[in-house]
Amino acid sequence: MATIKDEKNNGAGGIHSEDASKMDTGKHKSTVEAFSANVMGEVRNPLTDIPIPQLMIDVETFARENGMTDVLPLLRKGALISRDPKNFESVEELEESDKEIIRFERTHRWNHPWALYFTIILNSIAAAIQGWDQTGSNGANLSFPDEFGISTKEEICGPMGSCEKDEWIVGLVNSFPYIAMCMFAAWLSDPMNDLIGRRGTIFVAAIFSLLAPIGSALTQSWGQLCATRILLGIGMGLKEVTVPVFSAETAPAVVRGGLVMSWQLWTAFGIFLGTCANLAMYKVGKIAWRLQLASAFIPAVPLVIGIYFCPESPRWYMKKGRYGKAYKSLLRLRNAPLLAARDLYYIHAQLVDEVKLIEEAGLTTKSNMLIRFGELFTIPRIRRATQASGIVMIAQQLCGINIMSFYSSTIFENAGASTLESLFATFGFGLVNFTFAWPAVWTIDTFGRRNLLLFTFPQMFWTLLAAGFCFWIPTDTTAHLGLIAFFIYLFAAFYSPGEGPVPFTYSAECFPLSHREMGMSWAVATNNFWASVLSLTFPRMLRAFKPQGAFGFYAALNILALLLIFFFLPETKQRTLEELDYVFGVPTRTHARFQWNQILPYWIQRYFFRRKGISKPQLYHFENLEVQGSASDENSGVTDPDFEVSRTETAKTAV
Repeated sequence: MATIKDEKNNGAGGIHSEDASKMDTGKHKSTVEAFSANVMGEVRNPLTDIPIPQLMIDVETFARENGMTDVLPLLRKGALISRDPKNFESVEELEESDKEIIRFERTHRWNHPWALYFTIILNSIAAAIQGWDQTGSNGANLSFPDEFGISTKEEICGPMGSCEKDEWIVGLVNSFPYIAMCMFAAWLSDPMNDLIGRRGTIFVAAIFSLLAPIGSALTQSWGQLCATRILLGIGMGLKEVTVPVFSAETAPAVVRGGLVMSWQLWTAFGIFLGTCANLAMYKVGKIAWRLQLASAFIPAVPLVIGIYFCPESPRWYMKKGRYGKAYKSLLRLRNAPLLAARDLYYIHAQLVDEVKLIEEAGLTTKSNMLIRFGELFTIPRIRRATQASGIVMIAQQLCGINIMSFYSSTIFENAGASTLESLFATFGFGLVNFTFAWPAVWTIDTFGRRNLLLFTFPQMFWTLLAAGFCFWIPTDTTAHLGLIAFFIYLFAAFYSPGEGPVPFTYSAECFPLSHREMGMSWAVATNNFWASVLSLTFPRMLRAFKPQGAFGFYAALNILALLLIFFFLPETKQRTLEELDYVFGVPTRTHARFQWNQILPYWIQRYFFRRKGISKPQLYHFENLEVQGSASDENSGVTDPDFEVSRTETAKTAV
């Protein structure tokens, strides 16, 4: 961020002159609050209060200092649009053709250039690799332990107690990718992203994802398999950190959720493809598990080749001070040069404001990794993002979905299914998981991240509990296996549009640019720490607690997650990445108190007592910012036809 900082101090490309900054004391207080205690819930536009003559001077300075005078007319128009986006029709400098571009953008929100969708497609392939890597071991778990002498089957290793050591070894083999992601890959991604950018990091990850599955298939002992799975985890971890951030930084705010959640959608597709591969290799013989593990290299091939043709993240270029390249990247990612110029200058203005937020709060903009890691927990605005991302990431692992993704074949085998029936049942799980992820593409930016979670977690609780109870049905009846599979599928159907896509989407967008790589590293490390705990302990838990106890344990954790999300998770939908500085500036205590005192009573009155015409309480106030869609509820993510957010409301009363 040093380049942005220097520009602000030198007056080159900065948003305010020094005199203007001294005069605007109210705004000064507001910006400091965004990183400390934004008790007013105000989300502000840094360009709104700048007089137009001063704004034009700032734009000209910005263009001159960054060698962009050839597009100065477009930058001026873009700055004027960004200054008051909802009143663009009244901007005299805009021609009718310019206004038509803005109108088209708003009425065709899914109409974007091929380069943007190509980038998302490549990112989706990276996600598919992730899912395929997970389910390769799912099918291989049925046979590789026998070949390596660590079988957990009672007919081989003996009754309960005799298999305990082997159960821990199998869990360790399965957990090594997630241990590697948590301990190494997540943290390597921060300096790698800073040094070689988003595309370069994804390319390196793709190389690991190409070679590690092939190496897994050639191993001759469980120790060698552990080593190759560590390499696999490095590739998986680099992708998990970088791909959602890459998608978030290239996508427009109005469809960012739908595009970024493609990570989870296509991870689910990769899981489905992995189950298909497991089933296809079933009849091969003793080498079936080797082919099941090796098959995950297939989608890595197009990723290695295709990532070269994607545009680099414009925000990464801007972080490095390469505004010319950032503009060229935006030209490929937006429908018109006017939109590229608008987004370039508005992002720049918000980034300068973001640096000012950090500096005025007495904090650092240094790039030292350890300093930025410490600031995840010490800067109030970033600490709230760290807390929120941690909640959704931990909840994703402990909601119970990955006991299916990692061990569904083993679970169905314990339910009395044959090897072939277990693989078919797992295939059904993968199909349901992928199919029901699609609704989130359209709902995540309409209903919001928070509301999807609040709806799906209660459903995940009772379906997982019911699946566990079905193990008490006598095994000599067809209802035993049928109902277990039914409730597991129903659980996956509720998971897929909610806790499936939200964690990586949310974590990729909630941190400021100065700490985005580090914040995402934290989120991915947290996610995979608990993934490793789950994969390590579940084989032993399954035998010790029986399926009923294991499923009941994870079902109860869904209720705990629901409470944490209700009180501590702010909504992020349809706000630019930089505007979220103000959303996360609201103190945690203020947010939790608002949910308890106002949102919960509103829900009870509206949905329990069925009272109509009640205005929904609003925590956030938007200062002359465009709110996409109608009747957007920024507190709970609900689209409410009885209430419309005021587009120009400013903070008048403290919450």
